[in-house]
Amino acid sequence: MTVIGFNFTKIEVVKNEGVTGKINIKNNVSVKDVVEQPLDLGGGKQKAIKFMFEFVSNYETGLGHISLTGDIVYIGDDKETKEIIAEWKKAKKVTKEVMEKILNTILNKCNIEALILSQKVNLPSPIPLPQVSRNQGEKK
Repeated sequence: MTVIGFNFTKIEVVKNEGVTGKINIKNNVSVKDVVEQPLDLGGGKQKAIKFMFEFVSNYETGLGHISLTGDIVYIGDDKETKEIIAEWKKAKKVTKEVMEKILNTILNKCNIEALILSQKVNLPSPIPLPQVSRNQGEKK
C-alpha cells in the first residue's frame, strides 16, 4: 500500500489565559472512519481507501488544545482494498500492519503541524524537544 494523499480538513487551536500550575499534555490519534475512494487514473478505474482521522493534543490544566482532523488516501491492490473495507465495516478494525502505516503517517504529519501551531499561539510544545543541559558531561 502507498500513501497518495494527505489532507487536513479541520484545524483548531485554543489557548486559554490565566492558567497556572504544572502542565500535562496528552496526545491522542484515532481513525474515525474508513471508506472506499474510487480513482480515475489514466483512463482506468482503481479503488483506493480513505482513512479519516483525528489528532488531539490536550493541555490538561485547561490551558488549551490542538485538534487536527483530516484524511489519508492509500492505494493498493484490489484484493487488499476489499479486505480492508470489509474488515472495517464488520468490526471497525484493520490489520496491525496497515494500522501501523496509517498511524505513523498521521503522527509524522500531525506532530509537525501541532508543533508549528503551538508556537504560533505560545503554547508549550506538544512533543518533547531535545534540550541541552549545562551539567551534562561534567564530572564531580
